[in-house]
Amino acid sequence: MDIGNTSCSPIAEAIMAEIIEEAGLSYYWYVESAAIADLHCGYRPDKGALKVLEKRGMTYLNRARQITPEDFGQFNYIFGMDKETVNDLKRLAPAKCKAQIQLLGDYGLPKDDSNIADPYLDSHSGGFELVYRKCEIACEAFLREYIEFIREEDY
Repeated sequence: MDIGNTSCSPIAEAIMAEIIEEAGLSYYWYVESAAIADLHCGYRPDKGALKVLEKRGMTYLNRARQITPEDFGQFNYIFGMDKETVNDLKRLAPAKCKAQIQLLGDYGLPKDDSNIADPYLDSHSGGFELVYRKCEIACEAFLREYIEFIREEDY
């Protein structure tokens, strides 16, 4: 989840969907990204985001959308890309919120570098590559932790 749903969160969505598919869990999981604001609804992701995904053989066809109240009841997890977005999500969440609202970077990234900054204004300095690497680490760490949790619950 990011402000406009055109850079960080589409990258995270594509990575998480691929990791889940590779783990054979796509039948059980649905991944989608959304924005806090309606700034870019209907638009494709930033060219820098698409380029970093294409470089890795990933195709992204979704368009930006804004989070809805129903999302808080439909999804088990809603991840913000930075602490400010997590705070916004918690403020927007209805009283009976099914989703666990978390910072994606809390998985696998150092505490002092857990924010995944929007590279939108920093596209020429490798910002999209950095976002990709951080999202990949965080998504893989989340899924590993989730799978370990499920295994522990089975015993």
